[in-house]
Formats: sequence, C-alpha cells, structure tokens
Amino acid sequence: MGKELYTRWGRTLDPEHVLEEYPRPGLVRENCLILNGYWDYAITKKKEHPEEYEGRILVPFSPEAPLSGVNRQLQPDEFLHYARTVILPEKRDGYRYLLHFGAVDQGCEIYWNGKRAGGHVGGYLPFTLDVTEFAVEGKNLLQVLVWDLSDTSYHAKGKQSLERGGMWYTAQSGIWQTVWMETVPDHYISRLKLTPDYDHARIRVKVLTNIPDRRVSATAKVTLRGEKVGQWKITANRSCDLELPGFESWSPESPTLYDIRIEMEQDIVSGYFGMRKYSMERDKNGILRFFLNNKPCYHNGLLDQGYFPDGLYTAPSDEALAYDIQTMKDLGFNMLRKHIKIEPERWYYHCDRIGMLVWQDMVCGGDRYRSWFVTTMPNIFMWTGRIFSDRLYGLFSRKNGEGRREFRKEMKGTVRHLYSHPCIAVWVPFNEGWGQFDAAKVSKELRAMDPSRLIDEASGWFDQKGGDMYSIHNYWRKLRVRAKKDRAVALTECGGYSYRDPEHSWCDEVYGYRKYTSREKLTSGIARLWEKELIPNIRRGLAASVYTQVSDIEDEVNGLLTYDRESIKVDAEKMRSENQALMQAYEYLQ
Repeated sequence: MGKELYTRWGRTLDPEHVLEEYPRPGLVRENCLILNGYWDYAITKKKEHPEEYEGRILVPFSPEAPLSGVNRQLQPDEFLHYARTVILPEKRDGYRYLLHFGAVDQGCEIYWNGKRAGGHVGGYLPFTLDVTEFAVEGKNLLQVLVWDLSDTSYHAKGKQSLERGGMWYTAQSGIWQTVWMETVPDHYISRLKLTPDYDHARIRVKVLTNIPDRRVSATAKVTLRGEKVGQWKITANRSCDLELPGFESWSPESPTLYDIRIEMEQDIVSGYFGMRKYSMERDKNGILRFFLNNKPCYHNGLLDQGYFPDGLYTAPSDEALAYDIQTMKDLGFNMLRKHIKIEPERWYYHCDRIGMLVWQDMVCGGDRYRSWFVTTMPNIFMWTGRIFSDRLYGLFSRKNGEGRREFRKEMKGTVRHLYSHPCIAVWVPFNEGWGQFDAAKVSKELRAMDPSRLIDEASGWFDQKGGDMYSIHNYWRKLRVRAKKDRAVALTECGGYSYRDPEHSWCDEVYGYRKYTSREKLTSGIARLWEKELIPNIRRGLAASVYTQVSDIEDEVNGLLTYDRESIKVDAEKMRSENQALMQAYEYLQ
C-alpha cells in the first residue's frame, strides 16, 4: 500500500457535515434528511447482525478509504455491518418515507427496526426503499449488511482489484455515495424523463410516478434565469411536448440550463434540462464528424477515472467533485470520458452547468480477464483486436450467463439514471474487451433505449463493426487515421505520459506509457503529441481524441493533476494554447 495522501478537502473535512448538498439535482423536493456521518460498523465472517460493533465509520466513505477512519480491506468471505439511529418526526397520514442509497458496493440487505426492508445487488447504481410500514415516530434503527466479491466474481467491478497495481486500483466496498431520506405523498413523482427535440424547438416531458398506470393532471412550469418561459397542463405517465420557440442551446461554450417545476396533486418537484442535439453528419469533404446542435464539434477529451487518495471512489466534498471538471475546462478541454465508473448525480450536474461533454462508460464485469488476450496481444499485433468475434465468451471472460444478463440490466439502469443530463454525449458499452460480449446486439439495445446519443461500441479494439465510431486506442505507435465510410474515427485513448511529482505521489512506483522527469519535459511531450499526431490527423478524419488522463491514481502517474489535486503537472497556458490550436485546426476544415 502507498502512503496516506490527502486532498485539501479531505484535510479540512468536518465529520459532522459530510457531503450535505442535495444529492439529486434533477429531481428536487423541499424536504431532505442527509444520513451521512458516523455510523457504527463491524466486519465479521457471519451474515447475522453482530452483538457488538467494532467502532465508527464515516459514511459515505468505504472502509478502505482513509477518510472512513477504518482503513481495512473487506474480503470476499467477509461481511460489513453498518448501524445508526434515525430520528423521524411525527408520521402523517397519506405520506411515505423513502430511503435512498446513492450506491453500495456490491450487494446489500437493508433492515429497519430489525425487519428486512429490501436489498440490492450492483455497486454503481442508486436504489430506493419505501420504509413507511417499518418506521415509527422518534428513534429508528437502520442497519445495512454488505458483501463484496470484488474482482473474484462476474459482477461489475470497474478497475477495482484486490491485488492492486499498475492500471488496477485499490478495491473499495460498502456505502460510497450519500444515504438520505425524503417524505413524499402516497402518489408521488419518481422520475422526470426529459428529451430535447432540438429541430422542432420543444422539450418532451414524461412525469413518471410510483403508480405507472395512473394518469392524472399535472402542471409544468419552465423558467430561464428566473424568467417564466411557459406553463402547460400535462398528464403524468404520458409523454407531453412543450413548445420552446426561440430557445437557447446548451453547449460547452454556452451551457444554458432551463429550470422546470412539476406540480402533481400533493407532490411538487423541480429539475432542469438543456436543449442539445447529438448527431453524426458529413463535413464539406464528405467525412463523417460528430455534430452538436447541427454544427461540427470536435470532442477534445480526457480519460477520467474518478479516484481520490483519501476517499477512493468518493470525492471528499462537492467542491472536490467539481474541481476536476472545472480545471480541465480551464485547460481547454470540452469532454471527459467517465471511465468504467458511474459518479454521484451531482458530478453530472456539475458537467451540465459548467459545460462539459461526457462519454459515459458502462461498468465492466465478467470473470478474471485474460490479459494476454485483451491487453498484450492487441497492443503488440493491433490487427488481432479487429478479427475476433466477441461470441467467444470464454476468451472474453463472459461464460457466465447470469453475468451477461446482469450487465444488460445494469446498462438499462445506467441509461435510465442519467438519461436527462444534457452533458451525456456518448455511451460506451465495452472497453478493450473487458467482459465484452455480443457488442453488436448490445449496441442495438442501447440505441433503442436512447436514440439521442452516440455509441462507442467497443472502445479500443475487438471492433464488431457497430456503433457510431471506429474506436482506436494508441499509446505506442505513430498515428495515421483513415476516414471510414460508415462511421466516424475516434482516438478514444492516447498519451498516458507519466511524470512523478515526489511531493504529491502516493507511492514510489512509476506507471505510464512514456516517462518524463520534469513538468517542462512533460508539457513538451504533450505538445508534440498534439502537433505531430492529433492536429495532422484531423484533416484525415479524426473526430475526437481522449488523452489519458485527468489525474494520477496510485501507481499511475500519468495525470495532468497530481493524485492529491495540489499541482497541475503541465504548463496551464501552454496546454490551453495547444487545445486552442487543435480546435482552430478542426474549425478551419469545416
């Protein structure tokens, strides 16, 4: 393990006030009880609730994270137990108590006053339990039982590994996003599905409720910067179009967000949306490009893993969550590829308000990967990654049918969860063959769920000739792009240049794809990549590029930021200049 390394937000964290911001900006109610803070915990070999707890854990940090106060790795044969008291006010007839978990890794059972209230499997998506029948006025006992098989099973695991090292990081477990409660009427709004119809100047609104077959009248009010745009009578559980003549577009250059308020019977919620259109069209030379709002748009991005040295998967504060996004925007990038992880919803909200395109990876699963097949071979013989069918389930670590079904279920849940965020531009179902299977079919299913976004079907290699782009990972060779007839060409990973700043490093290891010994040399190396590789290939058809990566993570010291976010490892002005030159080269060809 590495040394304890803290961010500025972790060093100043107040345990009595942890991540207290409203956790769901897209569906806001006036009442909210945040349950973050100190809970009792125990780690045992038995599933039964312990008679005594070992100590306190600071929720929502996993026990492996320094900020949790535990610093212990949960093993696949162990159980993690949580408990805390929840004080509830006087119960009201006609109202219900909802208990929300942002994410719990990997499986859990929830008990309220000693009775099982529900459970969940899958470490990356939120879930909600109605605990009304178990709740009492005053003191209530909330207990959570967690197990985590990590990378020893077929469940989604991302880049977590019990044997961390290199590009695989410390496995984490348990509650890692905000736990909270709200009071709602018996018939309540469960979700807003907001779909911009850019070309027809309208927003399609579907108000979904906890009683799906009940269609009742509701009122939708839209405002922009506090000024009323319009008010409409709509019907719950049915799609309704709201006309927005003369609307303002959402884009990285102008991230305009409209506010929307829905009143339905006794329930009132508010949210927001952005008017955007993602498409793929041909430029004046007949080359397929990515378009945003009917104009060519080069996606100039970075790989974003979302790890922190003190919180692992969990940012130590909302400010920390937004810091990476704003800093990369300030350096001249307009896109982040959220790599093999789903963030708390506030991260996507910050991308929406700051103006940052997002390529969202699905979280990979499957059995233990055959690195010789999915990594070594395609890097040495790049053509091999283009000829194998991903129906060879054994080679792709996907023999388990339940694991394949679970991936599809979680993909559907991911799209449902993030659908209304304007920043989401691209879905990425598979990366470098990690647990890949039936990519062509999966992409068609994904397209049916959400035809408004683009798809990178198989990022890197093992291309199955589907999706919207021919996806390339290139860390070692001179890049020479050739335009494709039916898909855009995207360099979806590149660079990975390393420079270890000893004052801000987690360990002495140096993992990266090209090593530099100073900030100046790293900056020069990235400038050469832009000037010799990226910019010349734009005229040949390059439509997007993703540099690896936003920040250092454990052994990996190939970030533009140090792991503790204390230092920008490149010359900021030079980075902005290179990005400006890249964007100008693209605009010149259009």
